[in-house]
Amino acid sequence: MQKAWCYEEYGSKEVLKLGEFPLPTPLQNQLLVQVRAAALNPIDSKRRQRPIFPSDFPVVPGCDMAGVVVAKGSRVTKFNIGDEVYGNIQDFNAEGKLKQLGTLAEFIVVEESVVAEKPKNLSFEEAASLPLAVQTAIEGFETAKFKEGQTIFIVGGAGGVGTLVVQLAKHLYGASYIVATTSTPKVEYVKNLGADKVIDYKKTSYEEIEEKFDFLYDTIGDCKSSFVVAKDDAPIIDITWPPSHPRAVYSSLTVSGENLEKLRPCLENGKLKAEIDPTGPYKFEDVVEAFRYLETGRARGKVVISAFPSQHFPSLISCESQHNLTPEMVPLEMSVY
Repeated sequence: MQKAWCYEEYGSKEVLKLGEFPLPTPLQNQLLVQVRAAALNPIDSKRRQRPIFPSDFPVVPGCDMAGVVVAKGSRVTKFNIGDEVYGNIQDFNAEGKLKQLGTLAEFIVVEESVVAEKPKNLSFEEAASLPLAVQTAIEGFETAKFKEGQTIFIVGGAGGVGTLVVQLAKHLYGASYIVATTSTPKVEYVKNLGADKVIDYKKTSYEEIEEKFDFLYDTIGDCKSSFVVAKDDAPIIDITWPPSHPRAVYSSLTVSGENLEKLRPCLENGKLKAEIDPTGPYKFEDVVEAFRYLETGRARGKVVISAFPSQHFPSLISCESQHNLTPEMVPLEMSVY
């Protein structure tokens, strides 16, 4: 058995309970990973609050993780037992239901195609903070067909996605001029990420900004107002659904370990840095408090969970045939304490 946070009904963070679940068995193309750190995302809260994605109860929340491979299916070729990996285990664009067993558990199963080798210079906490947010950030640039030398205006430069959009604009996509918004206490923080100019939205309205930009990247869903800073033909990307302005295009993410591998040079040379909110990392037993903080909307970077409790490894598994595989998670005999 393993420990995992779960909920059996939709609602506020108070529906979360710490329970016990059977250890999952990897299918032929899957890895069994001992989770060493996980990150929370707004989608984890939204999914808990209402049925926006089909799923069976009980649900163990969490998309992002970093950990160690402890077992693998017979068709896995990229990874070996003992490898350190990271990734977003939930593919929101795939057909069917999302995984019941998310990353707020001691052990999870995940397809080898959606994870990558953890950069050696990153801690488990740093690596866990990246996958969903960085994949979302990249998708926005690709959807907008951003070109080197263009200017960009980023709404929400201090959040989990925004911090990465600022860095990617500077170090990967070659933006010539980067402007981002944030609140008063975070202005210097966003400047240090690489923004050429940071606008305190509490002091300056969009209408007061005289410059017009080649690309408007809205990470908080405010494009009903922020659209005024975009040039007439500029792409407007909104990562929230539905976009609040008719010109805006919704951008989600492509879940891919290959995309994470492409970022390895930027991560290893320090140009792209993981940004963890200074209130964390939170301990495994403090997940409810971590969600409480995430849902205030005041996080600077990512809210990360570490200090996972497991001190044991299951017997190493090599699944040679489909015949003796068990389901991903059997939610029976769950005890909540």
